[in-house]
Amino acid sequence: MTVSDFDQFRPPEPERRGRRFGKLRRKRRPGRTDGSAEMLMVPDVEFTSYYGRAIVKPPPWGPEIAAYLFLGGVAGGSGLLAYGAQLTGRKLLCRNARLGAMVAVSVGGAALVKDLGRPDRFYNMLRTIKLTSPMSLGSWILTAYSGGMGVAAMADVDRLTGSRLPLGPMRRALAKVEPVAGGVAAVFAAPLAVYTAVLLSDTANPTWNAAHRDLPVVFASSASLAAGGLAMVTTPTRETGPARALAVMGVVGDLAATRYMESRMDPVAAEPLHQGRPGRLLRWSERLAAAGGLGALLLGGNRALAAASGVALLGASACTRFGILEAGIESAKDPRYTVVPQRNRLAKRRAAGITDDSITTAG
Repeated sequence: MTVSDFDQFRPPEPERRGRRFGKLRRKRRPGRTDGSAEMLMVPDVEFTSYYGRAIVKPPPWGPEIAAYLFLGGVAGGSGLLAYGAQLTGRKLLCRNARLGAMVAVSVGGAALVKDLGRPDRFYNMLRTIKLTSPMSLGSWILTAYSGGMGVAAMADVDRLTGSRLPLGPMRRALAKVEPVAGGVAAVFAAPLAVYTAVLLSDTANPTWNAAHRDLPVVFASSASLAAGGLAMVTTPTRETGPARALAVMGVVGDLAATRYMESRMDPVAAEPLHQGRPGRLLRWSERLAAAGGLGALLLGGNRALAAASGVALLGASACTRFGILEAGIESAKDPRYTVVPQRNRLAKRRAAGITDDSITTAG
């Protein structure tokens, strides 16, 4: 090694700890090394990813997408509730459910466009349809639902204002197509409420993908209790019987489906659902859902208490959607949630005797 007078200005080099190859770094074990104590033949290893970076890139989704997930569920559940009220002659419940659904889908659509950055990006998704893409199908579902609900809600607004909207000869045509428009919105209401669950789980995100079998059921239940809660807030108790029944069924389904979903997930992939901010949100979701469900079941005859129960149900639905969204984002940041469940699945396949495919024989 050559030296020069300039070596005194060279910064000290950090201690070299050896190279890291692949994804495993050997961890030094403290203790005796003179051979007089029992030692492991293979030292413990500590998992790290390349350069400490995440293996799966976390989605850059903020509060706009969280709001869209929640409001899409409210709109979808309210669309079904409105159509049921339409068929049974509950005009006040039908009107309020339609108006609530229209407000929810409008605000949710605006939040989605804001996240996309430019409105033309949403329009471009409607230039084609791809049956294998949840995002493509979701764009068409949102558009079809908004069109049907918009026509039905316009008829209610026209009646609410005493036929003061400047519709002219279109008023008679609007009255004729209103029932059909309500039916069209009902057809796309359930897909609108649950397609976002398919969109989340159809990814490489560890927590969302691990919940792919049951997440749509959780979102459907969450949408039901949210729609019932909104109707309990906006509608007098004499017409909220179906809304309270929908809310109670949604609460039971939400609590049961969430627990069942977690029981079928890999324990490591389910950890983000119980930790940090996502864990707090999901715990509050259970509390608010239980409180709102009991209120809908036992206190639905009192207008003030029914409205308070409805607010609790809306809060429970929002906490569910926000918590699951944030849990998935957090799971993508830690390489452990990507690799450890993969190893667990590989071990289960080998334990089941599956050893002759590319998954169990690779490497």
